[in-house]
Amino acid sequence: MSDTLDTSRELGAFLRARRERLDPYDFGLPDRRQSRRTPGLRREEVAELAGISIDYVVRLEQARGLRPSADVVEALARALRLAPDERAYLFDLARHRPHPAGEPVAVAAAPLARLVAELSPLPAMLINHRFDILAWNHGMARLQLDFDTRLPPARHNSAWLCLMRPEMRDYYVDRERVVREGVAHVRAAWAAHPDDRALADLIAEFSTDDHFARVWAEREVRSNGRGDKTVRHPEVGTFSVHFETLAPLGDPDQRLVICRPTDDESRTALDRLAARGA
Repeated sequence: MSDTLDTSRELGAFLRARRERLDPYDFGLPDRRQSRRTPGLRREEVAELAGISIDYVVRLEQARGLRPSADVVEALARALRLAPDERAYLFDLARHRPHPAGEPVAVAAAPLARLVAELSPLPAMLINHRFDILAWNHGMARLQLDFDTRLPPARHNSAWLCLMRPEMRDYYVDRERVVREGVAHVRAAWAAHPDDRALADLIAEFSTDDHFARVWAEREVRSNGRGDKTVRHPEVGTFSVHFETLAPLGDPDQRLVICRPTDDESRTALDRLAARGA
């Protein structure tokens, strides 16, 4: 795990993983499948596409202490056809995006905490970059199986609830997708905050779970802030919510997560849930 959380080693491993997933046919390169010992593009092909030397690509992948310039990172991102989230991840690993200074936010901004409360009955919560839940309303607590009363404050973390809480193992109808997205979000957060010791410790704890470790090794990265989840709630049955994540301009390390029902049946389920806990 320590190798994975070293930005230089991770940059090399990420470049190699993204190179190996590409098909030479998509680039108009000779197939030569019979002579390829590994899948994907060769290092020399990536070097040619990016306009850099083969030796430089080799040294990057072998984590020899290089810090590529922003121009080289951009050239590699184009050559490897990285998606926007993957491109941002590569720039974070190369330390070409500004990282927040000082200690991570651990207390909700008062105006945002009031907003979370006023969004009721819609489930809402406020999180920081490491997914600590800083503020929540009654609807979110009920949706997340009463984490506020059933778990100590140290476990008030949305990533931990999703990935590690035993009661959540059968909670999501499509758990595999939810876990993959959660792991990809954690990876993006780590690259943006590589010096956050608490986040690194959290990832180390997650890595004791075989499912997390397997998905983490695939090096998917994502930072999308919206989507749908279908849950099996023990009190009101199966329903779906759409979540939206907003980043306040005045408090960039705090994110507001709001859940809305996706259909009338889901709205009824959420209303019943809120009424039961009132």
